[in-house]
Amino acid sequence: MSCTQPGCTGSIVDGYCDVCGMAGDSAAAAPATPAATAASALPGPAGVTATGTLKASRGANGDPCPQPGCTGKILDGYCDVCGSPALPGARVAEAAAIAESQPLSGREGTSATAASRVQSAAIGSKRAGTTGSYATRRTRTGSQRMRSARLGAGLTVVPPAPPVDAAKAIMADPQVPEDKRNCSKCGNPVGRSINGQPGRSEGFCPNCGQQFSFTPKLQQGDLVAGQYEVAGALAHGGLGWIYLARDRNVSNRWVVLKGLLNSGDPDALAAAIAEQQFLAQVEHPLIVEIYNFVTHEGAGYIVMEYVGGKSLKQILKQRMAANNGAYDPLPVDQALAYILELLPAFQYLHDLGLVYCDFKPDNMIQVGDAMKLIDLGGVRRIDDEESAIYGTVGYQAPEVAEIGPSVASDIYTIGRTLVVLTMEFRGYQGTYLHSLPPVDSTPLFQENDSLYQLVAKCCAPDPADRFASVDEMRSQVLGVLREVVARKRQGTATTSAASVLFESPATSRPITEWSQLPKLREDTTDPQHSWLSSISADDPKKRLADLQQAPEDSAEVWLARARAALELSDAKGAQAHAQALLAADPWEWRALWIEGLAAVQAQDWETAKASFNAVYQQVPGELAPKLALAFACERGGLPEVAEGLYQVCVATDAAYVPPAAFGMARVRADRKDTPGAVAALDLVPNTSRGYTEARQQRAEVLLSGGAHDLAVLDQAMRTIESSSIDGRTRQRYTVRILTEALPAVSGNGQVPEGARIGSVAATEVGVRDGLENALRSLARDAIDVKERVDLVNQANAVRNWSLT
Repeated sequence: MSCTQPGCTGSIVDGYCDVCGMAGDSAAAAPATPAATAASALPGPAGVTATGTLKASRGANGDPCPQPGCTGKILDGYCDVCGSPALPGARVAEAAAIAESQPLSGREGTSATAASRVQSAAIGSKRAGTTGSYATRRTRTGSQRMRSARLGAGLTVVPPAPPVDAAKAIMADPQVPEDKRNCSKCGNPVGRSINGQPGRSEGFCPNCGQQFSFTPKLQQGDLVAGQYEVAGALAHGGLGWIYLARDRNVSNRWVVLKGLLNSGDPDALAAAIAEQQFLAQVEHPLIVEIYNFVTHEGAGYIVMEYVGGKSLKQILKQRMAANNGAYDPLPVDQALAYILELLPAFQYLHDLGLVYCDFKPDNMIQVGDAMKLIDLGGVRRIDDEESAIYGTVGYQAPEVAEIGPSVASDIYTIGRTLVVLTMEFRGYQGTYLHSLPPVDSTPLFQENDSLYQLVAKCCAPDPADRFASVDEMRSQVLGVLREVVARKRQGTATTSAASVLFESPATSRPITEWSQLPKLREDTTDPQHSWLSSISADDPKKRLADLQQAPEDSAEVWLARARAALELSDAKGAQAHAQALLAADPWEWRALWIEGLAAVQAQDWETAKASFNAVYQQVPGELAPKLALAFACERGGLPEVAEGLYQVCVATDAAYVPPAAFGMARVRADRKDTPGAVAALDLVPNTSRGYTEARQQRAEVLLSGGAHDLAVLDQAMRTIESSSIDGRTRQRYTVRILTEALPAVSGNGQVPEGARIGSVAATEVGVRDGLENALRSLARDAIDVKERVDLVNQANAVRNWSLT
């Protein structure tokens, strides 16, 4: 007999379903089997048979389930939703009495404080159906916010790359193009066509005699090391052919066999051996995994993870093909997102004492919304001075040939790769082999100044001028990405991101002095940080005296001394402390920040501009130097530069909106751009402490200059009426606005019917009444008697004529 429970596919066996366990409708009438009879004779708890089913005292069909929060009903002794057994009548009453006696809040860790006591809204299977079966299939219509894409750091969206079927990635005719054939020793062309005859794929270099071979050594069906069955060739790389194979010993998974360019090449062989020795310790989710190292017929092969995605070089080629053969670079935000995702892999390698050496778009693989760093053929130890160095012309740092690879040279390759991804970098292997194209002739750099400063620091000619670590670089890449995304969206910033280097701006009002600029965050890793925490911060003079007794002149000590000097209005003293810090460490940009603040205090705008610009170049992803440089440029005669920097701050970070918007409004007002200045002041949100002042300045901007039409006066009046400025200031603005409006409404000019100036009707009677009321209000609040009399006389002079 089939089970009668809705949705159940089981059958009744011995009176009960063999799937859901529910009793069949004819269970009571069915003849007892010998097994059931024997089981019923066994002793058990009161009210329960030995089989565990309830006796007749169980809850009746249709009774509500006694479990808290369950909406099911009892059916044959069990709840049709949660499956809990019904309690016998006596136990139901007992349970209810216990529940009543328990307080809703009580002993921590008990059911009295658990959320299970609270009724829950139906969701999921409880809402989909109440059959109690497992046939309900979940639908995927809800929010996916918890499964956000990895790429883009939550700031931008990078299109996912579909996985590539391994079998379809095999080359049908594995050959190395003749223009790619070069001697592995001297680099001269080999294997080229002569007199119309195809070049040889194997032979000897005519220049140095080095043997070369561009023929795949493995064929489909070859079994390498008795474990890896070759499926075909995938590509030809710098160290030789790369093959696809199946691992017969591990679930027939796809693996990649990377062979040598030529088994007789000692440098290539040494590189393979080096990979075997130290790459086994490389385990990182962003780096291709090395499984094994095997030999076959005298040749060595590295066995590694198959990454079924697309390299960024392939993605660029596809974009170029879709663009009719013209180079189509990646959007800047996407390129930054790719780089940002892989930077932790570089830091991981550097922490292990390894350098990657050969970073380029070819070695960046996108799989879905994840990235992989592949081709570890050039990886070597930082202190390795013997093995061959592998790199690619146009990406490799200029000092590598003399002093070898380093963390700084890896950072150089990252910067060069970023440029190649974002623009057609013509001459990067020739004219600009070790330099960047000038900004004046490069639209990308003109439109993205922070990106240029980031790349310029990565690719600085002197390795010491580059980022000291990938982690240091990563924070700046993230900042530049936020800026690029903000500009792309063309809106005011709605979020704020904490900086590890600077605190948020110290004011929401217009910046007028050095102390309103963002402060440097303390470096908690400084050796004197604990000692500095004990210094009193109240009296700067005493603090400076205490700082002179520091156990060690660390960077934070010099910065604290400079800060105290600034608070004492001793700009020269602050500059002296900054110079001492620079003498100890010429790359300490924080000293330049102090010099800029001291220059602002002394109103030395040329020094301020130079100092803040240097800081900006060192930390291009930070907004604090941009805000400071904008202020210095505004006061130092470069209003266009100031406006651009203010706009970047406004668009990127909500914490920077008020001070930057005030600065932008000042610049626009100075050049008589009233609409632009008003638009800038409108960016200050009503939640800001500077909102009231922004509304007042907005009215001031509208009223500045000569005569205004009623529309401008109406806008100014509405601005004042909607702000929370004090009553006396509001009345003064009202008098000012209505005094200017009175001639317009009293003359012969045409005033549209129903026109208003704020809350005042744009008629002579309305304006006179409003002006009189404002003057009398000011008179009531006036302290000076003479002023009060003067205000009353003015009110009498403008009042409307009447019979009284």
